[in-house]
Amino acid sequence: MINFTISPLDLSYLPELKNTVDNKTKPLGSLGQLESLAIQLGLIQSQPLQRVVDKISLHQPTILVFAGDHGIAKHGVSIAPSSVTRQMVLNFLAGGAAINCFCRINNITLKIIDAGIIEALTTDEIGACKTFFSQRIAAGTNDFTKEPAMTLTQVNQGLAYGASIALQEILQGCNLLMLGEMGIANTSSASAIMALLLDTPSEICVGQGTGITSDQLLLKQQLVKQAITRVTNKHAKEHVLPITKLSPQQVMAEVGGFEIVQMVGAILASAQAQTPVLIDGFIVSVAALIAVSMHTHTKDYLIFSHQSDEQAHQLILAQLDAKPLLNLALRLGEGTGAALALPLLTAAVSFYNDMASFESAGVTV
Repeated sequence: MINFTISPLDLSYLPELKNTVDNKTKPLGSLGQLESLAIQLGLIQSQPLQRVVDKISLHQPTILVFAGDHGIAKHGVSIAPSSVTRQMVLNFLAGGAAINCFCRINNITLKIIDAGIIEALTTDEIGACKTFFSQRIAAGTNDFTKEPAMTLTQVNQGLAYGASIALQEILQGCNLLMLGEMGIANTSSASAIMALLLDTPSEICVGQGTGITSDQLLLKQQLVKQAITRVTNKHAKEHVLPITKLSPQQVMAEVGGFEIVQMVGAILASAQAQTPVLIDGFIVSVAALIAVSMHTHTKDYLIFSHQSDEQAHQLILAQLDAKPLLNLALRLGEGTGAALALPLLTAAVSFYNDMASFESAGVTV
């Protein structure tokens, strides 16, 4: 089992960082959320130095998109069949998806990880691509309405895989990791995880994903509820404590997805390395919820890019006391919200580093 050690932020640097922001040539608080964003980045980057950082920076911002297939997809809970997961991975490699467009205009490095799609890419399909990584755990998860999605061994394998690729990027100079996902029916998995972790009625946790019909939504709600009942009954028979006492690892094993588990590993490893993670939408936020459930101080290193159009996302953000940067009614995934939010982080860095202070500008107020 992989273990993570995540240190809380040393808040003794906070007054100096806040003083720097407050003494810029502007009214107090007038840059709103950009100010708290600059302070959070400064606080994180001050930790390894053991002093307040001179300038905050963004180096090699990188999006890792994890792809995986889900056994529940065979019930028709999505607008597309499972085969589309693989097709979209090929689209990512060809540069034709929304995330490719947003990465290009924002100079973001994009890397694609096969965490467990049904059919692996062939050598010819991968070609000379240097931004694709195979970290396959299995050919999709089991149908979690009938049996656990995966084993605890596979959960631990996924955490290790996610941690490894995140640390690889950080060691190569990335100081802002961004996460995205691709997996037909993965909102069903995310909703079931949320229901179990937060002991929340499944109907509240299940939304329309990327745009399913009303009939599909009803089916999706019924199937997630069926899965929750299966898990509850199983663990009651095994004399386990109430369902909310299941460990995050057990929850992932019961109803998780391989791409979700690997994102959890990436988040935890980044937090351990004192590197901020820019979180995308509902599914990545569920991975963040799991990571925080495992290690509370993980939250110090998380930045939430946006509030998606998925109804349950607002509840997740509230649970994490998170203030998303954008609200664009997005419901695509892929890391698109994170990519769109990056310019706001760039702006926060720019004003913190380059905006004059009252003293340096000779401005008296």
